Amino acid sequence: MSRVLQRILQEKRLTGASITVVNKSGGGNAVGFAYLASHTGDAHYVAVTPLTIITNRIMGANPISYHDVTPIAMLADEHIAFIVKPNSAIKTGRDLLERLKTDPASVSMALAAALGNANHIAMSLVGKAVGADPKRFKIAVFNSSGESITAVLGGHVDLAITTSGLLGPHVQAGRLAVLAVAADKRLAGPLAQVPTWKEQGVDVTFSSWRALIGPGAMTPPQVRYWEALVSKVAAQDEWTRELDKNGLTPIYMNSDATRRLFTQQEQQLRTILTELGLAK
Repeated sequence: MSRVLQRILQEKRLTGASITVVNKSGGGNAVGFAYLASHTGDAHYVAVTPLTIITNRIMGANPISYHDVTPIAMLADEHIAFIVKPNSAIKTGRDLLERLKTDPASVSMALAAALGNANHIAMSLVGKAVGADPKRFKIAVFNSSGESITAVLGGHVDLAITTSGLLGPHVQAGRLAVLAVAADKRLAGPLAQVPTWKEQGVDVTFSSWRALIGPGAMTPPQVRYWEALVSKVAAQDEWTRELDKNGLTPIYMNSDATRRLFTQQEQQLRTILTELGLAK
């Protein structure tokens, strides 16, 4: 997503500044957050973040939280999908729910890259909605969503929970079947025929959103500068097409709205993670 932002900003000449994308991977985004935090007040540094900016602090994995950075804009929702092999005995979302209600440990599941992330939370919400105890789920944690998808393809697990953007080629080639997406409505693109959980009788929506954040102590003019840039990108047809192609939904929000969403999500996520025994 950072690279799509970079490309559109430069190709459309929305800014005269040069933009470089640098990977700072590791520690469930902890390395990237620490790098950003080391540039307090310097609006030349921004980062795209998932909800780990909230959950890391709740679970004690990282002392940095959204209170220590500057929310700039909400970019998109990346929805959570539940996948099996095409020849799986679990054919529909309802089949999965019946298995979980009967025996929560009867379905082996794969997710990445840590317990307490968006994939785990989405699965837990679905389980809770049908009366299954998420703490009894049989979960294998992999280093990447690619590895969890491979585990399903190889028949090593029954189910994988992953973000939707990775699945298009596998679905189009018939290698994977998607039972449900935890979205409010059906997605565009390769997963357009996949039903939502709501369609299958479970009122669960949950996404791994992507937001743009800056270091702490950014000034109002600095925030307005970046808000203006992102709003221009969000208005580009190319931005929407790129997100649709990868199973994401554009949801531009400005800095104030993004901060309010972070606050609301912190309360919701703390409750869920406490129930799972993962909050510190």
